[in-house]
Amino acid sequence: MANTTLTASIIAKAAVMQLDNELVMAKKVFRGYEEEFSKNINGYEVGSSISVKRPMDFTVRTGAVMNVQDTTEGKFTLDVDQRKGIDFEFTSQELTLSIKELNERVIKPAMIQLANDIDSSLMAEYKNVPSWVGTPGQTINSNQDFAKGPERMDEYANPQDSRCSVLSPADHWGLVGAQTALLNDRLVGSAYRKGSLGEIGGVDTYMSQNVPTHTVGAHAGTPLTNGAAQETTYAASKDTDTQTLITDGWSSGATTLNAGDVFTIADVYAVNPVTKATLPFLKQFRVVTTISDTTGDITLTMSPAAILTGAHQNISATIGDGKAITVVGTASTGYRQNMVFCPKAFALVSVPLVAPPGAVDVSRQSYKGTHVRVIPVYDGTNDISKWRLDVLYGVKTIDSRLAHRISGTA
Repeated sequence: MANTTLTASIIAKAAVMQLDNELVMAKKVFRGYEEEFSKNINGYEVGSSISVKRPMDFTVRTGAVMNVQDTTEGKFTLDVDQRKGIDFEFTSQELTLSIKELNERVIKPAMIQLANDIDSSLMAEYKNVPSWVGTPGQTINSNQDFAKGPERMDEYANPQDSRCSVLSPADHWGLVGAQTALLNDRLVGSAYRKGSLGEIGGVDTYMSQNVPTHTVGAHAGTPLTNGAAQETTYAASKDTDTQTLITDGWSSGATTLNAGDVFTIADVYAVNPVTKATLPFLKQFRVVTTISDTTGDITLTMSPAAILTGAHQNISATIGDGKAITVVGTASTGYRQNMVFCPKAFALVSVPLVAPPGAVDVSRQSYKGTHVRVIPVYDGTNDISKWRLDVLYGVKTIDSRLAHRISGTA
């Protein structure tokens, strides 16, 4: 059968299906907000956004007397601000290839690169996750190591269904080695022959080379809180889930805290978000924006906001004056950021780009919520067709309580 000249529509359909096939983390996060964007049939440009409400917490009443709770909801903005693309160039002769041949030669390699970029955008959201279990720098190489992740999810009353993890190659293969020591022939065979872990302890487990590395800030000194009762209220922090923390004791002029650094405050323990019972580990907070000191005193922005009372309580005790601050990990050292999470920890929104006025033969194709736009540009002098493929998307951490960084144990 004679080959058909490939069109923008044919190439876009092949590309969007291949792109969806190559995504890893993007398939495991919440995609429901795309319905909010689907109302614009003409497409979107960079900067389009929607307002999203934060999850609510409640307390249980005891007795017959009504106790109406405040249902004021926090909100945040989800922007579609990630514009990525890959461009091709074909001669007229190449455009008479079969789509199968073009897919293998050009489209598949290109979509692997683009999928990795989208997954990397999602994995970079680790900076918004304050919970970090295990010992930074230790490889996950036993079931006991990996179990620290789902254990922390249970302590924080995370949903049991649809739990996922994404591990770096070193941690993935370390855990594969641990599985081969088990007596379950089906699981061992899969782990040994295919390097596949599947579901472990109710957590669907994946490997990705895109797991990022976080470098802890170059901090030094003996940092302490500087001021009593530094917690805040839900009303004051409901939209941002952040607050400032006044500290001192850092080495003057020799301290930088990086966005995504995790720290604890002495005597301030985490609480179960449902029962409010004190948990057996200190509450962890993250540094929101990179900051350096000049005098040894730092007023940093941290998240989550520390709330001592009410339905949104998340700490066991007041933040007292002179309490020791401990940063997780060694200063100026990089650590891979494996994660375990529930889908609603993060959101991905993929939207169709606008069809530019004046562009000819524009094709916008969608597949399982993923959208691509393909536009050909013909160079008549050299009989060459240049093709641009674009995607527009946004990522957002929507509930950081549902995600946890995980390292091995010493």
